Amino acid sequence: MKRRTLWIVVAVVVAGAAAWLVVGGRAKNRPRPRLLAVERGPVVASVSATGTVVPVVQVEVGSQVSGTIARLYADYNDKVTAGQLLAELEPWLFDASVAQAEANVARAEAALHEAERAYRRAVDLKGRGLIADVELDAATSAFEQRQAERRQAGASLETARVNRSHSVIKAPITGVVVSRQVDVGQTVAASLQAPKLFVLARDLRQMRVETKIDEADVGRIRPGLPATFTVDAFPDDAFAGTVSQVRLEPVVDQNVVTYTTVIDVPNPELKLRPGMTANVTIVVDERQNVLKVPNAALRFRPPTADRDGGRAEARAGTGSDASTRPGGESATRPGGESAMRPGGRQGMPGGARSGEKTGVAGGATGAAAMGKAGNGGREQRLFVLGPDGKMKPVRVRTGITDGSFTELVSGDLAEGAKVVVGMETASGRTDLPAPPGFGPGMGPRR
Repeated sequence: MKRRTLWIVVAVVVAGAAAWLVVGGRAKNRPRPRLLAVERGPVVASVSATGTVVPVVQVEVGSQVSGTIARLYADYNDKVTAGQLLAELEPWLFDASVAQAEANVARAEAALHEAERAYRRAVDLKGRGLIADVELDAATSAFEQRQAERRQAGASLETARVNRSHSVIKAPITGVVVSRQVDVGQTVAASLQAPKLFVLARDLRQMRVETKIDEADVGRIRPGLPATFTVDAFPDDAFAGTVSQVRLEPVVDQNVVTYTTVIDVPNPELKLRPGMTANVTIVVDERQNVLKVPNAALRFRPPTADRDGGRAEARAGTGSDASTRPGGESATRPGGESAMRPGGRQGMPGGARSGEKTGVAGGATGAAAMGKAGNGGREQRLFVLGPDGKMKPVRVRTGITDGSFTELVSGDLAEGAKVVVGMETASGRTDLPAPPGFGPGMGPRR
């Protein structure tokens, strides 16, 4: 009997210990809000892309005639002036063509003189009534034909002389030789198009960057905006330029529409070289000394209990949620996270459109729209902890964003206020909402 009682006591103790461990472990691992503070500082909205460094004026020097390269007078990196000799083709064929054309002119002139004398005799004889009209007409026709043959021979001679002059290749501009495509002894054939012999750049102290801007961002790009970029050759140097042109021509590549944007860049130290790849950032708007909130706070949606209250608030029309799809249908995923649906425009703070940039090189999709906010900004909702420790929504109006922080235009938040950006456990695992554009059954958006 005593042994049975002992076993019962042991079983009760073990069950109590197990229950304590389970309850304590669950309490220990219960998610709690992760907080970040509202800050004050600058917010710079920008568009990022890649481009190519090119000279402002670049000329391809070719040959209008065919022949063999006899001499080269310029090489890579040589500085040349307009009219300077660059190369020369073998001249013998051209000289022979000129000589043949000159002989044809001499023969045509002799024939013309003979026809002119015959014509004058026919006119004289006709005046004395010694020949018929048909003989005068024949002499006149022969004379006019010899005149035409003389003009034709003269044109052929001029063509031969021009071809001879084209066998000497001269620099059309003053600049530097960027590329040389031929060597001595190489044959160039100018049949349908002029073969490229040299590439000349006018002045490498003034360069430009040609970059392609996505159609979602081109509306915010305009001439005069400041731009900065880096190149792999000088990763620690930031080069500054100004947008000079946004071309109207669309460039379609794999159903992606972009527009070429030209950025003028001074290059006094000649560090930039043609063909370098530039990682460009164009500043489209900026704010100084404004309240800014982490973008994670705008993406965050609370767990189920708070989420239901948030849905009720949205249905009652007391708040504007960025996770509402066009047409008013909620696009909230299980767990309260805002999801981007195919064809939708939400799921980003500020109702960002798909394809808008965050200011990160390469044009990654951001958490919020990067352009200027509309009049008064966009209405959104974030969450703070109330005095009772529960989350409560706060409606705010947001402005521009730099991809990490978003400007607060208005709202009941002050500098230093704590906002909820996610949930974490005692083990340190942070449970944040999925980035915009990623969701169940979805891949990353362009």
